Amino acid sequence: MKQIAIYGKGGIGKSSISSNLSVNLASEGFEVLLIGCDPKSDSTINLFGGRRIDTVLDLYKKGITDPDKLIYEGYNGVKGVEVGGPAAGVGCAGRGILVALKTLNKDYYLEKGFDIIIYDVPGDVVCGGFAGPAREGYADEIYIVTSGEYLSVYAANNIAKGLFNLNVKMGGIIGNMRGIPSEEQKIKSYSEEIGSQLINAVERNPKIYESEIEGKTVLEKYPDDPLNLKFKDIGNKIINNKKAKVPNPTTDEKIRSIIGGFY
Repeated sequence: MKQIAIYGKGGIGKSSISSNLSVNLASEGFEVLLIGCDPKSDSTINLFGGRRIDTVLDLYKKGITDPDKLIYEGYNGVKGVEVGGPAAGVGCAGRGILVALKTLNKDYYLEKGFDIIIYDVPGDVVCGGFAGPAREGYADEIYIVTSGEYLSVYAANNIAKGLFNLNVKMGGIIGNMRGIPSEEQKIKSYSEEIGSQLINAVERNPKIYESEIEGKTVLEKYPDDPLNLKFKDIGNKIINNKKAKVPNPTTDEKIRSIIGGFY
């Protein structure tokens, strides 16, 4: 069993990557559990036709604590969990993560026969409850989603700093491209700069957005589209990754040099 966590700048497409990655791994025969760690509860929404499932915290309030009842089965057999959180502006958004981690522990995962657990974690900092998958050792390795834009790479580097401070292994970077010049090369160069690797880069594609409007993954709406092969490739590289290691974050000046060097 492999457990990974996906981090990245807000709005960079972590949930889109996570859900499409999950269903394509499932299509390869893997038992997959996707755990959404965002209080908005939108990580698994495209596995359930646009419907938000009950969160761990919501179910706890109803007295439901049985792990089997916290997990829902979505498209292609992917299991989904949303940890939930307090209302906007009230309480700690990371609390749901800590509660879920204690309930859905590694022994439970092994008992249920999952091949891969994916934590979709919000934000561009590795702190508080959001650090749980990394800090508490639930995730074997971390993957960072970034585009080739400066602020996105800057956020990725901030996450790498957190992983360095926590002595947590990073599996690599997944590019979610925005269509800027030489974008994949910029992402690749940055990943090498911090001693990591580019797993693959997903091109900007309207079929991703068209699928999400209907509450679906690309595999469900466009099962024969070649874009699914990209997600399958990312999934297989993650499953077989043996190169995870603690990153060496770089400086802001170096990031600017990398990003500006390909124009």
